[in-house]
Amino acid sequence: MSLLRLTFRCAAFVTVLLALATLPLRAESGPVVVELFTSQGCSSCPPADAYLRELVAQDDVIALSYNVGYWDYLGWKDTLASPAHAERQRAYARTLGLSGVYTPQIVVNGVAEGVGSKRDEIGAAIEAASALPVGISFTDKGEALTLDVEAGEAPEKPATLWLIRYAKEARVEIGRGENRGRTIAYAHAVRELTPVGMWTGERMTMTLPKSDLLTRGFEGCVALLQAGDGGAILGAARTGSN
Repeated sequence: MSLLRLTFRCAAFVTVLLALATLPLRAESGPVVVELFTSQGCSSCPPADAYLRELVAQDDVIALSYNVGYWDYLGWKDTLASPAHAERQRAYARTLGLSGVYTPQIVVNGVAEGVGSKRDEIGAAIEAASALPVGISFTDKGEALTLDVEAGEAPEKPATLWLIRYAKEARVEIGRGENRGRTIAYAHAVRELTPVGMWTGERMTMTLPKSDLLTRGFEGCVALLQAGDGGAILGAARTGSN
């Protein structure tokens, strides 16, 4: 499903091809960040949701699912949607030069995107993804988690450090709309998206209370270092349930 249907789908395909042409082969180490924008009210989304559940199991992939609410008018209010998710997707659309947003959309490392159910195209983008330039790690200290961002080349503008908390799985029975009667399992369903700092190239370390960060319904947490507003992912780390 697309806001301008085929026009946006073609634009998405072209964006992936351009990205693949300019990205070097991915290094064997380091994660690839895969962000799916999906909707309970979109009949085209369940195959992409299923694909993300498979990607979650890959050790070298950090996979996140963001539900958006702009299809709610079709008859079903998305129970996992947040305005912050839709705004994040719009930021990607602006940075990647798209005419608008659509579902299902997958963004890879903030620099390539495509239709989330097109496994071959998304898989190729994942394989072609460059290693992230800035190292990030979580260290378990018992009662606390230490988040460390390594020093690196200073960006043109300060990069944002995001903490993204997710539910390991959210199962939703959909009662109306295009997916009426279906129960869909959303893997790594994002529940909270918070900017916690700005990075200018110097090493950053912060201590986080483990019991508050990882709780029921928030079984996992991802740290993303991101350039600009909807720019490239510079570094990423995950802690908690996969």
